[in-house]
Amino acid sequence: MLLWINGPFGGGKTQTAHELQRRLPGSVICDPEQVGYGLHRMLPASMRGDFQDHASWRQGVFEILDLVLTEHDGMVIVPMTIVEPQYFAETVERLREKGHEVRHFALLAERETILNRLRDRGLGVAPLLRVVGQQDLLLRREQFAVNKLDRCLEQLSKPEFGEHIWTDATTVAEVANHIADTTGVTLTPNIDGRLRGRLRRMAVTLQHARV
Repeated sequence: MLLWINGPFGGGKTQTAHELQRRLPGSVICDPEQVGYGLHRMLPASMRGDFQDHASWRQGVFEILDLVLTEHDGMVIVPMTIVEPQYFAETVERLREKGHEVRHFALLAERETILNRLRDRGLGVAPLLRVVGQQDLLLRREQFAVNKLDRCLEQLSKPEFGEHIWTDATTVAEVANHIADTTGVTLTPNIDGRLRGRLRRMAVTLQHARV
């Protein structure tokens, strides 16, 4: 089975994917962004737009996920924002047409919730910046995500991008539990305390920081 975790940039896809992987033995994370980064490295900086617009990205993602689903026995977890219906059809729907079991979840939240999460990628300095009146300073490095936010929320709220999970008042562990319950898989118990969970999420953020 493939679990495609969709959502706006900053919506919690990567954190949810890692929570599922650590509590689901034998599962793997396959991140389609890596295909996009490879395409960007082959292009001059002036030509680096949205890599999803390249047919080669969509084809490459389909081929790799098809291969992993065919050869790997465990769960395959894909954290990836995808909101264009054509691109969704060429990846998610195409994998289903190939005969793979694909469950798609769109993580949604209110706009301000997402903006706060983008600020929190600064690893806890947002409250300090708020005190000195610079609370939006961290959003400057997340301008791509901010620019895409309204489009993402509008598109992903549509029925064709179900199943929807609203995450404003839920923890990462609770979102993972919901996905597991919905798909009928069993996760190992979550024994993280508040501090340990926070440190684990910070480590994931650092691991996926864009430089």
